[in-house]
Order: sequence, then C-alpha cells, then structure tokens
Amino acid sequence: MQPVTLFLTQIQHVGIPVTNIKNSELFYNNLGFKNVMQANFVHENETGSCIMMQQGAIIIELYQMPEKELSAIANRKDGHVDHIAFDVKNIDETFFILKTSGYHIIEEAPVYLKFWDKGCRYFNILGPDNERLEFNQVL
Repeated sequence: MQPVTLFLTQIQHVGIPVTNIKNSELFYNNLGFKNVMQANFVHENETGSCIMMQQGAIIIELYQMPEKELSAIANRKDGHVDHIAFDVKNIDETFFILKTSGYHIIEEAPVYLKFWDKGCRYFNILGPDNERLEFNQVL
C-alpha cells in the first residue's frame, strides 16, 4: 500500500451501532445534540434505522440494525469505535455538570496527560451501549 496525501478538513461524523436507537437518541439529546436527520435503511431485506445527532459542527451517526441483526453488533466485522473525543474549554466545569447530572463517569476526576505543548486533561463517560465519550481540554 502506498502513502497518499488527502486534504481532509474535519471529521464529518462518527458512526456508532446501537441496540436501542430511542434510548441512544435521548442520551445524546441530553448532552445537547439534536436529531437533524432520520432515515430507515434496508439490510438483507430487513429495515434498520439511522439518525444523525448534531451539536455545532459535531455529527454522530447512531444506527440500529434490523432486529435479527442486533446480536451481530457484538461480533461486527467492521470493528467498534473505541471513543469519541470532544474539545471543551473548561474541563472542571464539564466534569461537574456531567457528574451532577448523573452520567456514568469512568475516572474519579479529570486526568492529566503530557500531550501537546502544555498537556491536556480529560475524562470519559459511558453511553447506553458502553461507548466511551471523552471530554478533553488541551492546556
């Protein structure tokens, strides 16, 4: 495989397979995302559903496979998203808001990493299908 130069401008969206699209829509809605597109699709003659959740320039595609395919999510050939990271301006404020709002936060407090020039601080929450959402402040 040869190296290529691509002129990518931003992440268009991140796709996440979910087991209950309504629960996932509510979860992301509570984080400030809005459903900006909803459509059904056909997979092996069965109907699945897809929604695009957007906040500012960030778009997350949530899709639920047809009922007979739901168990296949755990055994996907395409892999899984490990995490999605969002930039935040104030990590402590974001941590406080999510903690006091009842979200499942993995870390006890924001964690410092010696990344970038001055480091960064981050923490993760879990979504309805155990997807990790990372909130990150570059210092």
